[in-house]
Amino acid sequence: MAASSNPQTLRARAYENFRQQILQAQLQPGQFVSQRELMQLLGMPLGAVRELIPRLEAEGLLRTVPQRGLQIAHVDLKLIHNAFQLRSMLEREAALHFVKAVSDSDLHSIEQAHLSIVQRAGQGPITDDLLTEATSVDWGLHDLMIDTLGNDLISQTYRINSLRVRLIHLERSTLSAEVLLPAMREHLNLIAALKMRDPLAVAEHVAFHIHSAHQRVLGQDRRVLSAPARADHAAAPATPIPETTSALILTEFS
Repeated sequence: MAASSNPQTLRARAYENFRQQILQAQLQPGQFVSQRELMQLLGMPLGAVRELIPRLEAEGLLRTVPQRGLQIAHVDLKLIHNAFQLRSMLEREAALHFVKAVSDSDLHSIEQAHLSIVQRAGQGPITDDLLTEATSVDWGLHDLMIDTLGNDLISQTYRINSLRVRLIHLERSTLSAEVLLPAMREHLNLIAALKMRDPLAVAEHVAFHIHSAHQRVLGQDRRVLSAPARADHAAAPATPIPETTSALILTEFS
């Protein structure tokens, strides 16, 4: 039997195609679709789509509304709170492992990818292509920290939650020209703490970054550059970023 006709393979492909539709903003929060419309969007047979629906409902990504059809998850304050709380718990654990496991060469590559984004943003203008690349670099670091744990259950839970977070961002706050540099600064501060192999600083920077992202989707991020170092008060941690890095970024805030 061909792999494409294997029911398990079809289900996996249908789920991955659904995920890509969210990542590419082809499906919007609260949007209604019929099974046949979803079949066309995913490019999958109706049977595979029908088998996919219970999984999406169980993961909170979709719900069946009588007489209306299928509704992509609606973003409300409860979803935002729950998704970011779960994200914080998962990524803190991952970061504390990552600081011990990641190699110096990998950290150098990660830092250079972030610096490249910052340099090009500073040379302006900030284009859609640059924002797309920055989003990939941003999520790439989070994905790598989680996957370095080597725990399939955590990785699966994280990726389901990441789809919820992506839906939240689609409705509330995508990575924009105004947000790009602050977000990159938060990442570069985290990378500096990773390079110093300082678990406490790493935990603080992860907490601050996720809190800032949470505030951005709530429209409450004030973009301050200086703050006390206490992570439990959601202030920017005190770990300095390398001088060459901070010079690049602080220029953008002057």
